[in-house]
Amino acid sequence: MTIKRMEHVGIVVDDLAAATEFFVKLGLELQGEGPVEGRWVDRVVGLDGVRADIAMLRTPDGHGRLELTKFHTPSTQGGDQHAPANTPGIRHVAFAVENIDAVVAGLRARGAELVGELERYEDSYRLCYVRGPEGIIVELAERIG
Repeated sequence: MTIKRMEHVGIVVDDLAAATEFFVKLGLELQGEGPVEGRWVDRVVGLDGVRADIAMLRTPDGHGRLELTKFHTPSTQGGDQHAPANTPGIRHVAFAVENIDAVVAGLRARGAELVGELERYEDSYRLCYVRGPEGIIVELAERIG
C-alpha cells in the first residue's frame, strides 16, 4: 500500500474567522466551511461530544489544502501560541510565494510578525517564518536563481 498524495493539513484555532481571513489574504482559496458534529466525528478523532466548525482552503494551484477547525466542544486547555519553532510537533506550514518582500509587507500590515529574519539560502531560496493568528507559523519561500 502506498500514499497517493497529501490530502490536507489540519490546524486547530480559536478564532476561525480571523485564521480564515489570514490565509485567504495570503492567497489560499476558501473551498467551503460549515459545522461538524455527530457520533461519526467523535469516533474519527477519538473524543466525545465533538461540535466544531471547519473551513477548508486550497492553494491556487489546486494541489494543497488546509483545514482550519474551531472546536466548541469538548473544551481544551489551549496551547502555547508563542511556542518556538523547535517545539516538538507540527510547528509550521510552508508556502511557495513570488515577491516575498511584498508578501511579508502585506502580512505585517495586517498584524503578522516575522519570527526571525528574511534570509537567503545559498542561491536557491529566500525564506522566512511569519507568525500569524493564534501563533500559527507560516514559512514563506521564494525560489531564486
